[in-house]
Amino acid sequence: MTIVNLEDFSLLKHINVPEDLRLRPQEQLQDVCNELRSYLLKSVSQTSGHFASGLGTVELTVALHYVYNTPFDRVVWDVGHQAYPHKLLTGRRDKMHTIRQKDGLHPFPFRDESEYDTFSVGHSSTSISAALAMAMAAEREGKSRKVAAVIGDGAMTAGMAFEAMNHAGDINPNMLVILNDNEMSISENVGALNKHFARILSGSFYTGMREGGKKLLSGLPPIKELASRMEEHIKGMVVPGTFFEELGFNYIGPIDGHDVDGLVDTLRNMRGLPGPQLLHIVTKKGKGYEPAEKDPIGYHAVPKFNPDIIPLPKSAPTSPTYSQVFGDWLCDIAEQDDKVIGITPAMREGSGMVKFSKAFPKQYVDVAIAEQHAVTLAAGLACEGLKPVVAIYSSFLQRGYDQLIHDVALQNLPVIFAIDRAGVVGADGPTHQGSFDLSFMRCIPNMVIMCPSNENECRQMLYTGYTLNQPSAIRYPRGKGTGASISSQMQALPVGKGNLIKESSLTNASTQIAILNFGTFISASLEAADRLDATVADMRFVKPIDEELISQLANKHNVIVTVEDNAIMGGAGSAVNEFILKHGLAVKVLNIGLPDVFIKHGTQEEIYQELGLDAEGIHAQIEAFINP
Repeated sequence: MTIVNLEDFSLLKHINVPEDLRLRPQEQLQDVCNELRSYLLKSVSQTSGHFASGLGTVELTVALHYVYNTPFDRVVWDVGHQAYPHKLLTGRRDKMHTIRQKDGLHPFPFRDESEYDTFSVGHSSTSISAALAMAMAAEREGKSRKVAAVIGDGAMTAGMAFEAMNHAGDINPNMLVILNDNEMSISENVGALNKHFARILSGSFYTGMREGGKKLLSGLPPIKELASRMEEHIKGMVVPGTFFEELGFNYIGPIDGHDVDGLVDTLRNMRGLPGPQLLHIVTKKGKGYEPAEKDPIGYHAVPKFNPDIIPLPKSAPTSPTYSQVFGDWLCDIAEQDDKVIGITPAMREGSGMVKFSKAFPKQYVDVAIAEQHAVTLAAGLACEGLKPVVAIYSSFLQRGYDQLIHDVALQNLPVIFAIDRAGVVGADGPTHQGSFDLSFMRCIPNMVIMCPSNENECRQMLYTGYTLNQPSAIRYPRGKGTGASISSQMQALPVGKGNLIKESSLTNASTQIAILNFGTFISASLEAADRLDATVADMRFVKPIDEELISQLANKHNVIVTVEDNAIMGGAGSAVNEFILKHGLAVKVLNIGLPDVFIKHGTQEEIYQELGLDAEGIHAQIEAFINP
């Protein structure tokens, strides 16, 4: 049941799938775009979700599904923030009110959700590689299947995109890459001129003349070279695409990405061109809704809001988020030490670095969407005696794993990794859940890994990492803290030492339970412990783990329970298991954490409850373990 009245949309209500769109005359497409943009505004404002990027791709989405025979033809979206209009046109319009909600539509294109979602995405810069593979498969198939990739939102800054383009330029597949450039604008004259040249350069007359000329002159090397240079000079005067041409792509553009007729005409021409093609379009994030046009970052992902009221609603003041705690610490430590360098892969706002970037611009580095580069850059800075701090989401650090091992840990360099969005992140779903960082970091030599149980511990652990002469990681969750008092003073914690927080009063009971908490489930662990009269330790460090504390607890208890916001396999609980097995300790062990599945989207609270990671669930799991 939709929350938007379809009767207000005379065209859109009849377009359930792209086949319906393709039955419409081209003259109606602009009206379809207008209705689609209006529907998107009404829907997302009532449900929350990604917003500005989708507003910017309305015309492109309509043109692609109008020209390409989807789903037979493949359209691959990069990142996925820009794919809301795609979902609206591909049979999911009436479920848009469920997007990013538990059991609702996935926040990004997802193969299991629709045949129109040809490749599941969430992280950037994967579209060209996937589309290239589909183009290679289409060539083997021999059924004239067409393939297009849409890349934007800064995703062209990642090396993977250029690796794919380099490969495509080498093997010469029939495919189209659409560069959705939403960081610049085109004036009317330049836009009209480029549209004209795009039609010429993508038309059969120009391409036929060019290919025919190459064949005619193939036996005359000096003349062929002259003709080739003349073509490059002519195109260079009107098309800023030399770089893409050098990679082997035929470059067209830039053209106005909000001119649906121009897009349709150009895509029609380009659809049949042989070899790798690149169409450069210019769009505006937030197009059609002025507040989002003026503040595309603020309107990137929005809560529920009233479109008639500006600005966006602000939540009531609460405890600071862990991202804010990190940002404040970074400013404080940079005030003391000008060798501190804060590094982010294009997540300044999300990682809490806005204040730092303004207060310490010479110590702030944004490498754009290039996680591998961010990690190795930090390694190089550490080699020169600087003190790099890499602020990175847990799921994004996965993309820099090789660099973490080879460039940082192998050289034992003092790089601090402030790992945000660790554990369950909620509505962004499986591509963004920080489920694996403890598991993939534990096996790396030289790493010190810390899990704060509250905001103050987060601050002190960050400082602890700053004092170390080796790699360190402090991982913390998305969202607000526990309300703990935060000390302005900074004090290094003893490395590898946990805290005994609560001791059981059951000295002679047949079952004596000790809960070893790793991270911010401490409140749930304490609540469960109160019901069981169990001991609770805040372990603080995953590596090195507090072996002395584990031995002490194992000697006094016959059940050890580990609790963590990470995959059970290979996580903090596994470290405890390894120690107990190595020393032959006579104790039963229950590991509580994230199961061996990709965690779907929903609120953090909903997911905790479903997975048994709230106080009720932890208590129930322990009861089931001791009373099978």
